[in-house]
Amino acid sequence: VLSWGDYSYGQPSLLTAVCCAGDDGIINIEHEAGLSGEIYDKAVMIIEGFIRTVYSDRFNMSFRASLCFEQSYGIIDGDSASAAEIYALLSAVTGIPLRQDIAVTGSVNQFGEIQAVGGVREKVAGFFKICEHRGLSGTQGVIIPETNIDNLLLPDEILEAVSKGLFHIYPIRTVNEGLEILTGMAAGEKDAEGKFPEGSFNAKAVSCFRELSEKLKENK
Repeated sequence: VLSWGDYSYGQPSLLTAVCCAGDDGIINIEHEAGLSGEIYDKAVMIIEGFIRTVYSDRFNMSFRASLCFEQSYGIIDGDSASAAEIYALLSAVTGIPLRQDIAVTGSVNQFGEIQAVGGVREKVAGFFKICEHRGLSGTQGVIIPETNIDNLLLPDEILEAVSKGLFHIYPIRTVNEGLEILTGMAAGEKDAEGKFPEGSFNAKAVSCFRELSEKLKENK
């Protein structure tokens, strides 16, 4: 969300992630370039905590990943991009593509619960304007925290598009719910033995993280 005086608007940003074998964990490119605030730096550490909590209970996880806001030339701060960064990272690890017609905003805790963020109205409106300019396809939409729904006041043009099925608002409570929207796959929940169902997105993620960790051991 960008502000000039009393005027604020949402500007969609492109997040990218890459991942390979290594033991550096998540490299925050914004931080390394001196372009991140303290809250954003904290959010990236929370993301790494989430990744290790969910995907590494049964092996010593090692990986090297980097996250970047493409073509961003100012200071990035806040934790509103945490969910989007998790999805980008998991897509990079698994090779499973994400839908690009759905924008994402949402903070995340270390247990994968989606938390409320500020400026949701501006963010939804900003993405809607771009979709409207390019042509509403009927599949475009925005993923937001469910906890923001009660206070979400949108312009009439967006409400009309939603009512006609031309634009969509997806309120979510967990990282898994967003994964299923963006990939079309079942995310998968751990069973009593701590394993994800075969064929689920999370089972694939565990397999890929394990493979990266084994590659690092082989190269040492």
